[in-house]
Amino acid sequence: MAANQPARRRRDPQRRITEIVEATERVIAARGIEGLTHRAVAEEAGVPLGATTYHFATKDDLIEAALRRAHERYAAALEEWAAQRPTLTTNQLSVLLTDALMGCFGPNRDYEVVELELYVAAVRRPALRAIADRYTETTTGLLLRYVDPATAHAATAAMNGLTLRGLASSQHPGRDEVEAVLTRVLTPNPALPATLPTAAENQATARHGQ
Repeated sequence: MAANQPARRRRDPQRRITEIVEATERVIAARGIEGLTHRAVAEEAGVPLGATTYHFATKDDLIEAALRRAHERYAAALEEWAAQRPTLTTNQLSVLLTDALMGCFGPNRDYEVVELELYVAAVRRPALRAIADRYTETTTGLLLRYVDPATAHAATAAMNGLTLRGLASSQHPGRDEVEAVLTRVLTPNPALPATLPTAAENQATARHGQ
């Protein structure tokens, strides 16, 4: 009799984990980090509550998994973007980065808000900082294909600031302003250093100042 019964379908654990992490992102998009709970994720994913706590014991575990997935998606998108643009002038780079930032304030806003919330969560969660660092490294790594190290780091900082301002303020900066800021940062200046101090040089400076 048992032989005639249909075989019980086995659930793919990795697929369930992916479903839970995707649901975590949707909950954060709708409710923010404060509204993230295992129960909310379980309801969003359509899985038993026990499935979420089995794979992710704490809320911080859910946040870490969502941040990791968001970074992987971000890194893949930047790699594809750069592969299609092997060389760019300063003006071309400024225009394209402006396009990307304006998209953050428009059609991609909800997605960017989730990313920003996950990134800022690292402020109070040290375990997330290594993943948060990768965001900066990924952005800077992209820019290093087109500009010198000091300019790449300056542009990364400028883009982060513009994104935060655009998402957190009542009115985001306009296109002309964004492009003007990025053009200023990206334009080579022979009077300024093109490299950054090494870690050893920073430590020596810190000791000298004590």
